[in-house]
Amino acid sequence: MSETSSRPSSWADLANPTRFMALADRLVPWLTVIAVVVLAVGFYMSFTAPEDFQQGVTVRIMYIHVPFAWLSMMCYTVMALSALGTLVWRHPLADVSLKAAAPIGAVFTALALITGSIWGKPMWGTWWVWDARLTSVFVLFLMYLGIIALTRALDDVARAAWAAAIITLVGFINIPIIKFSVEWWNTLHQPASVFRLDGPTIDPSLLWPLLVMAIGFTVLFFALHLIAMRTEIRRRRVIAMRRMAARRADA
Repeated sequence: MSETSSRPSSWADLANPTRFMALADRLVPWLTVIAVVVLAVGFYMSFTAPEDFQQGVTVRIMYIHVPFAWLSMMCYTVMALSALGTLVWRHPLADVSLKAAAPIGAVFTALALITGSIWGKPMWGTWWVWDARLTSVFVLFLMYLGIIALTRALDDVARAAWAAAIITLVGFINIPIIKFSVEWWNTLHQPASVFRLDGPTIDPSLLWPLLVMAIGFTVLFFALHLIAMRTEIRRRRVIAMRRMAARRADA
């Protein structure tokens, strides 16, 4: 078979795990290098950016906290799209995508909560308050843990896939709650200052390092997601081969 014919001709062809693995093998090194380079530039910009006139040096926590918070929601959105792929389009790799993304999203959400608490202590005088934004993000973290537990508790892959997809879609209602909680309720968090209809309100000297860090962590997420999907595919292949070997031994 020629090299050209072995390449996926459409996104539908990526339903074939072998073709997907080949594509992932090519993309992961590039994504990893891009993530490392962009994050290195982002960290340099973050440490050389001016201090905030009110928050001082503690504003630098923003450059990792905010990307973690954005990615905690983006990762769950990827899982929700994967859930649709399982329930609506019956894509064979949709469940793999959902299961692979859940631990990554849990880590990003945990890091968002931890860095937010570290940032909140000098600003608010406390490590934690049960305001709408913090509570809804904590609920998101619990949802990640619940989905991870569910996908590992059921031995039947098909049943676990459908159950996880349904729970993921139901839980997606929490994402707009997190996003708009600072506008719907009186919280300690400030309103949105980057993604606004009238443009960002944050100074460009602080905005650009933040955006570069967000891009770097986003590329890192996709690299980790592809690696996790490859691992899950290989794990399922090993399980399938072991079951076939056991059946042959019993025959």
